[in-house]
Amino acid sequence: MTCEPGSGYPLTNNLMSEDKLPLQDLKAICVPAPGYHPNYNPTLPFCEPIPRGLRVGMSVYVQGVAFKNMQRFVVNFALGPDPVAHDIAFHFNPRFDGWNKVIFNSRLSGQWGQEEELKRIPFKNGEHFEVLVTVTEQHYKVLVNGNLFYEYGHRTPIQNITHLYVDGDMTLQSVNFLGSYFSSSEGPGVDLQSPVNLPAMEGPPVFNPPVPFLQKLQGGMVTHRTIIIRGFIPLSAKRFHINFNVGTTGQIALHINPRMDEKAVVRNSFQNGVWGSEERSISYNPFGPGKYFDLSIRASTYHFKVFANGQHVFDYKHRVLATMVDILEIGGDVTLSYVQV
Repeated sequence: MTCEPGSGYPLTNNLMSEDKLPLQDLKAICVPAPGYHPNYNPTLPFCEPIPRGLRVGMSVYVQGVAFKNMQRFVVNFALGPDPVAHDIAFHFNPRFDGWNKVIFNSRLSGQWGQEEELKRIPFKNGEHFEVLVTVTEQHYKVLVNGNLFYEYGHRTPIQNITHLYVDGDMTLQSVNFLGSYFSSSEGPGVDLQSPVNLPAMEGPPVFNPPVPFLQKLQGGMVTHRTIIIRGFIPLSAKRFHINFNVGTTGQIALHINPRMDEKAVVRNSFQNGVWGSEERSISYNPFGPGKYFDLSIRASTYHFKVFANGQHVFDYKHRVLATMVDILEIGGDVTLSYVQV
């Protein structure tokens, strides 16, 4: 078996005029933020090229649900598209089949090296999990469910790694490649998103930030700027909010208020000391107790465009100039996995 490119967000080459497109075309446009390459609900085995290759500072995020009878699964950083024939730089292998341990290893020149193991399992059968692997100069830093789990030293140059392979006893919900954005100064043909001319992100994602969360948005929500918010809604959650604030005036340009107690997603703006009229119509509701969500919120010329888990949820016409927004605020009954601005 070899890897075939899969699908993440549908792309478009005509974003500069997106507000002039028909409504059905507008709803189809969902472009990831620079350096953010998601795959939603991929089939197993998952085998995909790593966008532009692996490098220091990048992270790979795997989210899934363990089978109730889970025995093993693997996450491999491979040196080619064939998981059998090609070498593996990083092998992450939880084993529940009577061993209850996690194995780390590398296969180089066709031979497995010395195993490194932890005799504890951070996963539970039948439950959600999140694995984040961040590449540093010295090692792969592995976090499970937001907690540091292990650091595995490099045994071969990361520049040789080309593919990610995931398989085993689980339902794979999403795979995200984070931090693979390059500026145009690195050379022609490097930036796959250059036709869009997307504004650069301010920095790397913030992982597992506390709530309430506040983040300055330098430069405002200029056209095509995208904010990524991934989180989990506790079973006891009733409401949380995401606000795009104007710090100098106290206005809220966009208030997104998922209300689990009402099974609604309310949108509004706060101007001149009063709330405006609520908007509640929605294509589908991605928020519910016990659910993970992955939001992409992007400013277009006339609207905020909001996608959840790769699907269009709603548009919100600007009532306050988006360029005036300078603060992102998140609060309420939510646990954040990461935020990227």
